Amino acid sequence: MGIETSDDAAIYKITDEIAMIQTVDFFTPIVDDPYMFGQIAAANSLSDVWAMGGEPAVALNIVGFPNCLDPSILGDILAGGADKVKEAGAVLVGGHSVQDDEPKYGLCVSGFVHPDKIFKNFGCRPGDALLLTKQIGSGVVNTAIKAEMASASAIEEAERVMASLNKKAKQVVEKYDVSACTDITGFGLLGHCVEMASASDVTFEIQVRDVAYFADAIDYAKMGLVPAGTYKNKGYSIGKVETGSVEEHYLDLLYDPQTSGGLLISVPSASVQDMMRDFAQAGMDTEVSVIGRVSTKSDKLIRLF
Repeated sequence: MGIETSDDAAIYKITDEIAMIQTVDFFTPIVDDPYMFGQIAAANSLSDVWAMGGEPAVALNIVGFPNCLDPSILGDILAGGADKVKEAGAVLVGGHSVQDDEPKYGLCVSGFVHPDKIFKNFGCRPGDALLLTKQIGSGVVNTAIKAEMASASAIEEAERVMASLNKKAKQVVEKYDVSACTDITGFGLLGHCVEMASASDVTFEIQVRDVAYFADAIDYAKMGLVPAGTYKNKGYSIGKVETGSVEEHYLDLLYDPQTSGGLLISVPSASVQDMMRDFAQAGMDTEVSVIGRVSTKSDKLIRLF
């Protein structure tokens, strides 16, 4: 696997039966609780392995931490990460730390996949349905949290969903003939849709109101509680999107940078009903939504309705 289509992780073929997936990610705290921060950062780092169709095996901690903070805070961050790695079925084997002015945490993760079963972020076929396995709007909700305007229910949902592993979703997806798959992170839903549609030489038709959003996220977006990354994402790809009459607050949410977001899957429409049944039976604690369809390429990569 190369970098031509901005895929989620590197793939190194070892044998005809085994390929290694390699990925790394880390960031600064987005919640106040250090244990929860560790869980979210680890879930985010592990996600790329499932987005490529594999299973994580080995993880290494990456840590930046200030000397002025109590070391117990770092202990809580690492405990949160370790618990998520264990939940993922992988092994944590150490890591590396440096002194830094601001806390940073994440993982370098190695996983494995059969070379013939890799999920790629290209290959979408006209007629496919587009499914999303987590609700979006975490950046908007986190902005509301920083402004001390978020409700308790919105905070609980955001933390729960961001800390949720994409493991169960991947285990459902792999049973079907998946055309393409990626996970939604910093470029926002539309940014990743643009990448996938461009690499597949197709156009995505997105039904904006069919997308699952975090509780209160629409209200917060209407209030202007939008992170700076949203505007950077818009500037990158807005010319490739036909927005139609979609309201600005929906655009803000669709471009909202996500932390530990869900999987975006392109799959034959005939499989959707069975997949949604399997998602429901998997006991996931996130919302799965059918957000649109793939059509033949037009003058825009994305059309919003």
